Amino acid sequence: MKYYPRTILLFIGLLYISFAFNVKEGKITKEKRPNFLFVLVDDQSPFDLQTYDPESILETPNISGLAKEGMVFESARHMGSWIGAVCAPSRHMIMSGRSLWNLPSRGDFISQDEPINLETQTIGAVFNRAGYKTMRTCKKGNSYIAANEQFSVVRDATKRGGTAESGSAWHGEQVMEYLGDRERNSETDPFLIYFGFSHPHDTRDGTPELLQKYGAVNHTDTLHLPQENPNQPSLQKNYLPEHPFFHGHPELRDEERVSGVWKNRDENTVRNELGREYACSENIDIQLGKVLKKLEAMGELENTYVIYTSDHGIAIGRHGLMGKQNLYEHTWRVPFIIKGPGIEAGKRVTGNIYLLDVLPTLCDLAGIEIPKTVEGTSFKTVLDGKKDSVRDVMYGVYAGGTKPGMRSVKKGDWKLIKYDVMDGAVRETQLFNLAENPNEYLQEHKREGKLETNLAYDPNYSDKLKEMEALLLQQMTLHNDPYRLWNQPKITK
Repeated sequence: MKYYPRTILLFIGLLYISFAFNVKEGKITKEKRPNFLFVLVDDQSPFDLQTYDPESILETPNISGLAKEGMVFESARHMGSWIGAVCAPSRHMIMSGRSLWNLPSRGDFISQDEPINLETQTIGAVFNRAGYKTMRTCKKGNSYIAANEQFSVVRDATKRGGTAESGSAWHGEQVMEYLGDRERNSETDPFLIYFGFSHPHDTRDGTPELLQKYGAVNHTDTLHLPQENPNQPSLQKNYLPEHPFFHGHPELRDEERVSGVWKNRDENTVRNELGREYACSENIDIQLGKVLKKLEAMGELENTYVIYTSDHGIAIGRHGLMGKQNLYEHTWRVPFIIKGPGIEAGKRVTGNIYLLDVLPTLCDLAGIEIPKTVEGTSFKTVLDGKKDSVRDVMYGVYAGGTKPGMRSVKKGDWKLIKYDVMDGAVRETQLFNLAENPNEYLQEHKREGKLETNLAYDPNYSDKLKEMEALLLQQMTLHNDPYRLWNQPKITK
């Protein structure tokens, strides 16, 4: 007869108990993997939200609740665009984890490093193979169609109206129906839901009650300005009636032909359009709240990572601009909030993440191997509280108009923007200290603070300008930027 030490017998006993508790109906249950609810809105500046601007009158209790219960990223950005429809490359980057100049070719843009069958390495396909149930609802158009089709359940349609059927409630209903089906079928596999909206992108036709709340009307009269209303949002602090110089995209739709705005930049038009934006954004929050409540009732919310973000920001009057074809903070940055298992509540981090970091991070959180085609960086170390950011330098592009376009680079408190457009007719440089000038005030804003202006032409900051110029060239080279600006050395082959 053999005798075993007490410790070994105790260990065997614990193993037996663990095995017994994990056997259900003759099958051994696996450790429950996390679910994902990825919420993507269309055209929303982070500064619309009270989470990023406490003075905003936009009420989004569910989004604010996510911020209180989860983590807020101060520096989350889309890398940029090579076409006027900024949302298209942004959504390609989200889906594939690829950087801007290495995305699939589209229109005039020809990628020099385009993997074959890249769509099989995008979010839907990757999570399907890992045993997840995947579902998406979002707008149609200006997106990565081949990647969208990889989700098991796809319910896409563009909904920018002011009714339940024609607006954001439609997208919410698709998710609610999917969760209802999952509940009725007693599904236990983990899920990834891509919960996309068509708003607050124009046409910003809000519901009547929310338009009234924000003092706005769905303005359609090109000959008269909308009426003033005390309930409308105030003008932003960095509002201008026009941009100081031409941005380099002739006949740009977002600056000249958006219904309700057109070329107008007067106070009445901008405040009314902000009211419309806010009405659409609060409606999104309402739909999000319904889905969160449903997940809680199903007992799934506690094990679900909820990510809230936008494909890019937007100006709507800031700096005299209306669209998303610029690299100011209100447009280059995106809101980014994440709540989920193990994430510290109420924490704010720098992050320095791009939207192309989403795919590797989701894989990391789910324990899935990150596809080799991915160029983004997982920021799980930030979510775990081990780091405050994943990179030191951020690089931004707008090359949708005349070439080479706009470029930006940011490191620490310093940010550089350069414009080289209209065949050299417009060549401008902007240097901001964001710690002292977070609104990126220009001389035209007539601020009193010494650093509350563009410092590019101040001789006191010539060394900093030189440093940032070198950093921009370094980033352009690193990211395979095919262009060079007027004061940069030409590309040598």
